[in-house]
Amino acid sequence: MNKKHKANNSLGRELIKSRFGHTQRRKVDNDSMLHTTEIEDGYDWGRLNLNSITEESSFQEFLRTAELAGTEFQAEKLNITFINPKQKVGMLTLTQQKQIEDKQKACKNLLKIPRRPKWSTETTAELLQQLERDNFLDWRRNLSLLQEQDEKLILTPYEKNLEFWRQLWRVIERSDVVVQIVDARNPLLFRSEDLEKYVKEVNPHKINIILVNKSDLLTGNQRKNWADYFQGEGIRTAFFSATLADKEFKEQEGQLKGEKLKINKKDVDIIDERRDSQDGEGNSYNLEKLKTSAEEINQTLNKLEEQLESIEQKIAYPNEFNNNSNLLSRKELISFFKTVYQGTTYTKNITTIGLVGYPNVGKSSTINALMTEKKVSVSATPGKTKHFQTLYLEKDLLLCDCPGLVMPSFVLTKADMILNGILPIDQMRDHVPAVNLLCSRIPRHVLEDTYGIIIAKPMEGEDPHRPPHSEEVLLAYGYNRGFMTSNGQPDQARSARYVLKDYVTGRLLYCIAPPTIEQSIYHTFPNKVRKAIAEENLPHQQQRAMRVTKLVSSKELDKQFFKKPVGVAHIKGRTNFPHVRMTQEGALATGEVSAKPWRGIKKEKREKLRKKFNYLDQH
Repeated sequence: MNKKHKANNSLGRELIKSRFGHTQRRKVDNDSMLHTTEIEDGYDWGRLNLNSITEESSFQEFLRTAELAGTEFQAEKLNITFINPKQKVGMLTLTQQKQIEDKQKACKNLLKIPRRPKWSTETTAELLQQLERDNFLDWRRNLSLLQEQDEKLILTPYEKNLEFWRQLWRVIERSDVVVQIVDARNPLLFRSEDLEKYVKEVNPHKINIILVNKSDLLTGNQRKNWADYFQGEGIRTAFFSATLADKEFKEQEGQLKGEKLKINKKDVDIIDERRDSQDGEGNSYNLEKLKTSAEEINQTLNKLEEQLESIEQKIAYPNEFNNNSNLLSRKELISFFKTVYQGTTYTKNITTIGLVGYPNVGKSSTINALMTEKKVSVSATPGKTKHFQTLYLEKDLLLCDCPGLVMPSFVLTKADMILNGILPIDQMRDHVPAVNLLCSRIPRHVLEDTYGIIIAKPMEGEDPHRPPHSEEVLLAYGYNRGFMTSNGQPDQARSARYVLKDYVTGRLLYCIAPPTIEQSIYHTFPNKVRKAIAEENLPHQQQRAMRVTKLVSSKELDKQFFKKPVGVAHIKGRTNFPHVRMTQEGALATGEVSAKPWRGIKKEKREKLRKKFNYLDQH
């Protein structure tokens, strides 16, 4: 049997050698930690491949295309970086972003606003309404076809109510100057180039102006960059801040009231003194004469000042315009509106200024700042103004306010629309993409300094300089503000609304650069102010709130693994060594063994399971 067994063993070995042993194993001289295409090794290398391949994985496809193209690649071993899946939720990669931007530039001319059909005095009202509906329907079909051609092209949710566009048509027809109000942080998103073309189609003598509102959020250099850019585009630009103008007016009004009170007190004292020293009807007559002469002198001085201002304005704003980057005050903006148009006006001797813009860019606030009182209702929710209205700013200057219209324009994602205030935050369904986009724009230290929070650092193996994702920011913010759910976790949805509203209002400031300047050069952030605090030094409750999943570092893992076990002998059942017994501490002890060794030993106290496993329920 032994001989047969040995014979069988040798036969099997011989068969294996005959099949696989004739080829010598190749040795790789490359001692580096690299996988490389230069090493022509492997079982199938050099053999004729006659297998039919119809389906293959992406990795196999990559290797085959590299082999066919003759390209060389190297992949370094052990050079691994972990990518957090929560970091890029709802965001585009750089290649995807570039592809979409190129497509948007190619389809830029297809983005149009609806035109009002041509009509004459012979056109009836019913026929005109029918023509308007037909034109509007064609316009909507063209935009839907544009979106169907490429799903990656995302349009803003443009206005689909014909009545709003009718209001715009009326404003353009009545206005001598059409002013597009844009947000200073991203002017190109709120600018409609097709609107400028339509204004010139209605009347080539009409003037287009871009009013950059919220310009107090920009620095002097940033305003100059935009002034130069729009100068190159051939459009007049003015920089204004409605909130700043309103504050300045209120401060001046308070100072004037205080001065008037002081002057009135002085006048009363002087009149009382004169009444005491002088009496008679002649004195009162002289006082009235002096007052009338003083009023006449004031009127002539006011007229001279107005003439001088008009001369200065003509010198400052000639027909060949030059955009000024200065932040205009209320009076300067009014004088700019007065002098910008010199042709024949729609209304005789009255210059009509039409104000057009997206919702929530500060259009109503600008009108209230110019009128120095509340004439138009203001709301943070887009679409507060419903109908166009006319307001006389001065005798020869008329403002025509148009309802806020969301005109069709390209955006990268819906999160971009939320951050720019186009979509209302309170109606937002998914907050994660918008907050992730915010975190990619606002650095970690700016968020920590603004809110006084400590955001969880990247886990071991991740890029230490990566931006935080939405969960890390919202957990820290919610814990700091006390926004907690019924489960004891920080309320992320509520925290997201507060953080996004701070971005829209400008507390978290991020300004997008013109196409001619790099973003990193255009907008810079302040340095870190608060001192860095290690996560280990924070309270235990705060550490748990900062992360949904418990973080175990490699040091803690090694410590638990290499922890020295207690040398205890475990004995089950009756021992066969009567001279050996175990103490309560687990050590060996010699001596006589009692008949019942379990007596005298304290049993483990029974503990309720909810107390025993209480640490599992901690949040």
